[in-house]
Amino acid sequence: MSATQDQNNFGTKVQPTEIRLKREEKALEVTFEDGNTFTIPAELLRVESPSADVQGHSPSQKTVVAGRRHVGIMAVEPVGNYAVRLKFDDLHDTGIFTWDILYRFGLNRDAMWQTYLDALAEKGLSRDP
Repeated sequence: MSATQDQNNFGTKVQPTEIRLKREEKALEVTFEDGNTFTIPAELLRVESPSADVQGHSPSQKTVVAGRRHVGIMAVEPVGNYAVRLKFDDLHDTGIFTWDILYRFGLNRDAMWQTYLDALAEKGLSRDP
């Protein structure tokens, strides 16, 4: 099966065993069956949301989302057995975070964060509202 078919079938390589919303820390803590636990900041989840309004329909259409330093997550809703929808307090709620996407966020958090900071700087934008 190709990677495209795998994604279309929502096939996941890893499954979470626990997803915990950490409201005070403004983060999502996800523990996976392989023993990895990741704490992912709400700001990073929001600005890198897999939604079309952030990612566009191609890499050239990706939007740099500024002003989300204080964003929090209001709710975590299951989507089938393969993902969650996060409802952010800035009312963004269209991103579907599959288990593979959450795992990738966890593994690559620091690099993703630096790429985001670089993109803000390049465009003269700020994390502050």
